[in-house]
Amino acid sequence: MKKDTRQTKPQGGSARGKFSGRLGYVLSVAGSAVGLGNIWRFPYLAAKYGGGIFLLVYLLLTVTFGYVLIVSETALGRMTGKSPVGAFQSFGGGRAFRFGGWINALVPMLIVPYYSVIGGWVLKYLVEYLSGHRARLAADSYFTGFIASSGSVELWFLLFSAAVLFVILAGVKQGVERVSKVMMPVLILLAVFVAGYSVTRPGALEGVKYFLVPDFKSFSWMTVVAAMGQMFYSLSIAMGVLYTYGSYIGKDVDIERSTTQVELFDTGVAMLGGMMIIPAVFAFSGGDMSALQAGPSLTFITLPKIFDSMGMGTVVGVAFFLMFFFAALTSSISLMETSVSTLEDELGWSRPRCCLLMAAVMLVFGSLACLGYGALDFVRIFGMAFLDFFDFLTNSVMMPVAAFSTCVLILSRVGVDRLAQEVELSSAFRRKGMYRFFLKYLAPACIAIILVSSIANVLGWISL
Repeated sequence: MKKDTRQTKPQGGSARGKFSGRLGYVLSVAGSAVGLGNIWRFPYLAAKYGGGIFLLVYLLLTVTFGYVLIVSETALGRMTGKSPVGAFQSFGGGRAFRFGGWINALVPMLIVPYYSVIGGWVLKYLVEYLSGHRARLAADSYFTGFIASSGSVELWFLLFSAAVLFVILAGVKQGVERVSKVMMPVLILLAVFVAGYSVTRPGALEGVKYFLVPDFKSFSWMTVVAAMGQMFYSLSIAMGVLYTYGSYIGKDVDIERSTTQVELFDTGVAMLGGMMIIPAVFAFSGGDMSALQAGPSLTFITLPKIFDSMGMGTVVGVAFFLMFFFAALTSSISLMETSVSTLEDELGWSRPRCCLLMAAVMLVFGSLACLGYGALDFVRIFGMAFLDFFDFLTNSVMMPVAAFSTCVLILSRVGVDRLAQEVELSSAFRRKGMYRFFLKYLAPACIAIILVSSIANVLGWISL
């Protein structure tokens, strides 16, 4: 089959970027999926919701529900050659469908500022480990003192954001794809090294058992809800990323095979994240569940204490936070690329001009997130600091609405058969029966459950 080399143009803009082929696409999507969700969020959720049983539920959801949404968004992006807003508009439907496109487009625009704040935290820790200050990072009040120092947090946020913008300005092939091809293999090697070291610590095997062996007594409905929410966060679903990256691939790229590879890549790194953190914490704490279920602070408070107690603590700390930095950077790049691509399509502006606009958006919302634990700590929205509120708004409200909009678009305007034909342009659609069943009957219900459960949790009706 001949390679599709056509270039589409956004209105009033230059030729649309393209990935060089399937490998560039898979590594770029994997770079988007493999990020803070895998290394920061997945381990503490797994620890909180039963270890092995959470992992089992997450895997089942990923190969069914997650697969359906990845294929849907990627195929719609390739079919239309557009970012999410343009993709929705391609099928008509009036204002309701325009809203669906914009909700998909706005998610990455709001996520990348606060995501880059956390990326700045990671960069700060990496520099400290490289400087040999591991004991300083292990101090009880170090992290809380750091995030409360607004000026210091802002500086590291700006440095991280500058790195993201530099890559985006280079374009799709020379920027996004090139960085992903280098960073993703290195990230995997570092993850394997840290995980291997972690599981060989005295007492760590009990942590491995807790993480890998399902305990059905620990199962609850909240396990399913938490795993579904994590799947959205981890697989870059409902962020507009898959629409945009789908629009950059040719008709010869096997969407189903690529989706499977992305699932394997993402899930593999999530499992490595669990193997890096849970056995180490288990060994360090002697199986203390309160330490294991410390939540988001596991990465920035508990792990530095563990690294400080290790003989090779500085080396392991450098390797871990270098890997963490690569993961945060590749994910931020994909979020920024999606935002810039949408602005190019909808405004007809040049890439540098769109990057400048997104830089302004990042500065405003990122600064609020930086100040939320410091100078603006007195401001609370539903009891949350700015960063926590932005995370709740995008991941728990906007993303389920965006995913639901995609399901409605396919079922009411595009048609399952037409989307299947797009997938079959490059390969057989082997899981078409499962795709059709989940999209029609289960996906909308699952999305509604995530949305209602998340809002009910914030309002205090249930506890997640």
